Amino acid sequence: MTRLEQLKKMVELQPDDAMLHYGIGLECVKLEQPDQAIPAFERAIELDGKFSAAYYHKARTEIGAGRHDVARTTLTAGVEAAKAVGDSHLQEKMSELLDALA
Repeated sequence: MTRLEQLKKMVELQPDDAMLHYGIGLECVKLEQPDQAIPAFERAIELDGKFSAAYYHKARTEIGAGRHDVARTTLTAGVEAAKAVGDSHLQEKMSELLDALA
């Protein structure tokens, strides 16, 4: 069983676990499956609106898929989420990405 299959099986048992959905997103990025990664990150964000790492990786995946307008929206929300939890590192990284897309 692959890591992705394991994560999906775990999510069946714990569908409201934001970290599992985030893990699926990361695994899909690693497997070069952005169309599966983005919804996984979106679900993680739905479950935990302050999950700044999920915003960051969702935006990077959107940028990689050429979806710059959507990535700007994700990054803007992600900067606010990072501020809310005091994650200055990800706040800075997302601000830099946002500036690069301007």
